[in-house]
Amino acid sequence: MSETSTIHARHIVLPVEGMSCASCAARIEKKVGELDGVSSARVNFGAASARVDFDPDRVSPESIIQAIENIGFNIQTVKKVFPVEGMTCASCVSRVEKKLRSLDGVTDAQVNLASERATVDYLESRVGMREFIDALAQIGYKVPQEEIEEQTTRDLEAQRHREVTRQLTLKLMVSGFAALLIMAGGMRDQLGFLPAWDASVYHLVFFVLATPVQFWGGWQFYRGTWTGLRHGYADMNTLIAVGTSAAYAYSVFATFFPSALQSLGQEVLVYYDTAAMIIALVLMGRLLEARAKGRTSDAIKKLIGLQPKTAKVERDGKELEIPIAQVVANDIVCVRPGEQVPVDGTLIEGQTAIDESMITGESIPAEKQVGDDVIGASINKTGFFKMKATRLGKDSVLAHIIKMVEEAQGSKAPIQRLADQVAGIFVPTVIALASLAFMVWWIWGDAIAVLPTEPFLFAMMIFISVMIIACPCALGLATPTAIMVGTGRGAELGILIKGGEILEQAQRIDTVVFDKTGTLTQGQPDVTDIYTSQMDEAELLSLAASLEKGSEHPLGEAVVAEAEKRNIALQPFQEFKALPGFGVQARVNGHDVALGNRALMEQAGLDLSAVAGPLDAWTAQGKTPMLVKVDGRLGGMIAAADRIKPHAKEVVARLHQKGLKVIMITGDHSQTARAVADELGIDQVLAEVLPGDKAVEVKRLMDQGRFVAMVGDGINDAPALAQAHIGIAMGSGTDIAMETSDITLMTPNLNAVVDAIELSRSTLRKIKQNLFWAFFYNILGIPIAAGLLYPGYGILLKPLFAAAAMSFSSVSVVGNSLLLKRFKPSREGTH
Repeated sequence: MSETSTIHARHIVLPVEGMSCASCAARIEKKVGELDGVSSARVNFGAASARVDFDPDRVSPESIIQAIENIGFNIQTVKKVFPVEGMTCASCVSRVEKKLRSLDGVTDAQVNLASERATVDYLESRVGMREFIDALAQIGYKVPQEEIEEQTTRDLEAQRHREVTRQLTLKLMVSGFAALLIMAGGMRDQLGFLPAWDASVYHLVFFVLATPVQFWGGWQFYRGTWTGLRHGYADMNTLIAVGTSAAYAYSVFATFFPSALQSLGQEVLVYYDTAAMIIALVLMGRLLEARAKGRTSDAIKKLIGLQPKTAKVERDGKELEIPIAQVVANDIVCVRPGEQVPVDGTLIEGQTAIDESMITGESIPAEKQVGDDVIGASINKTGFFKMKATRLGKDSVLAHIIKMVEEAQGSKAPIQRLADQVAGIFVPTVIALASLAFMVWWIWGDAIAVLPTEPFLFAMMIFISVMIIACPCALGLATPTAIMVGTGRGAELGILIKGGEILEQAQRIDTVVFDKTGTLTQGQPDVTDIYTSQMDEAELLSLAASLEKGSEHPLGEAVVAEAEKRNIALQPFQEFKALPGFGVQARVNGHDVALGNRALMEQAGLDLSAVAGPLDAWTAQGKTPMLVKVDGRLGGMIAAADRIKPHAKEVVARLHQKGLKVIMITGDHSQTARAVADELGIDQVLAEVLPGDKAVEVKRLMDQGRFVAMVGDGINDAPALAQAHIGIAMGSGTDIAMETSDITLMTPNLNAVVDAIELSRSTLRKIKQNLFWAFFYNILGIPIAAGLLYPGYGILLKPLFAAAAMSFSSVSVVGNSLLLKRFKPSREGTH
């Protein structure tokens, strides 16, 4: 469950069990959408989830769950009972209940003052004991230490999936074996080694073999049909149950009342093999589909598997190993080489290199020093360090990523709407078509074509084929499976995409706007050039860095950093004086030294004509010159610039190859901005734009008819990211970046911008392929099954082939989506 920040709006994501096709999803959307206080309901058949936007003042989560369960579906919640210390009166009960009910994922909470226990119904995939404990601590109540236990999130879900797969496997093996025996009995004359029993004896044997298949192997189809009938709808289960029951019921009648058929002049034939084999083939399709659908969420399982189980913390001077759930904010955590970083935090002692590839997709370990943030679940590669725990539980970077990917996988792309509309009327239409085909062939069959059997039997086979071949499953799975695999693959590459709508829109991007500072460049200046006239570089740097020692100005820090990099000793200074707008001056080791801009030197009366060449060249290149005056003479110059990030030029070239226009937006002077743009090959520059006006410039581009993606750091650029059609936040796990942007890139590598666009295009391509196949299959398959080609070409689709084709249709759609797992960015040396 997740919640919006608006005053009255809230949204809830519910895991729904019991959906068999896209028409189920459409029915839930309709039922929940009719509730007072619900603004929208979107159900994803592939992800088996429902997202509902609602007003909690007018409708409760329990009412929404009740509405879904009333039409025959199930919402799996967990009930937890635990003690609460510190309650003294009825108002405490009310306060605790209100606090627990406000948590994402809690559907109901009841507190008993006498027993001092709370009973909470909740969605285990969204919330757990860690959140209950933290919430109650905020209002002054405590859960005893022994109740703080390790989260078992999604264990039940995985167990249920394994049980479903096991049941399907068992049913398939039994049903398949029985069906093969029945088919072998039907071919006894050709096989030659079976007993020469009378046909009526074989019919009884077939009845004994087929009955368990029909009512045990096919029980879920009957159960689904009955649920639908009770609530006034028909779905995929109805088609299979009615189709196989028709073949089975006729066969039973022929087995026990053969004389009745003979009196009507009909041959005594049975179709147990048809009913049994159809059920076996559909079960095979369901099993393959369940396994494939399980693989679509592999990325989520991998992320969940990254969550550490224990942490080593310092308490009372001792190092203790405790469960992750017992770590509290500001705990001092010890991490040794080769160990997993247990929680998010800040490094306070030591230095190391950390493998963050599982979060960012970057294979090169990140160097960490005191003050740097570290991410829980990453791997400590080299040194021992201590860290202070900061973000825990649902606030951690990993928890944010898991939540974002889950919500993206449960989302719908607008392109799915047509399939949903078709699925809503699909099953009733198929039943009507099958009934019409049955009547036509029964009444006029002999007049239409020469039939291989009695018109009634031929018509019944046509009826069964039409009922069985129709596959709303393929329509329902076409979009969600591709979105689930695509967003999961994105997470593996450090690309977090908010949902299906973003995936669909990303293919329309024709303009990419980059913020300059911190996105295309490193965000801090470095010394690039040194020019000397009267002294060597080391001496010049020593004087300049000594003067700037302790400076907080980025240019001063760049000079000091360059001196430290060269191991140049700094000297003491006296009589320091800042000259706002010009520079600084002081006495350094007996010399009068000033460092500043051209205006400062010209004001001091220095002739700069001898250095005009390099000065103008540096300025044209976007560099900032700093002139150093020593004892009244020009000692030299130092240039600094915000260095361009690695891969920036490659990224611009890749975007150009895709036909996209690249624009840079910055608050820098136009000459500096133009120099950077020229070096990178950027098409257009928007310079001297104030931070607050960046969103205005993006809006102006959108008004020109461009479909704009804005790339920034997600913090200073938040309004521009929100304004653009697609907002892409670079290399950030911050809450604001994830909230504001449509795509969050966990890696600082700029290539991820192009990778995200490529992944979106690949995913949408898969969705279109799936939808084409699903529509094409049904449009082609149903008329053939109805016997449309039989009069002219003698082509007839038997029920067994119809069942095989239907199973193949669903599995092929899921299989095609799974090919996205192989997606690799087009660049050389990918993740």
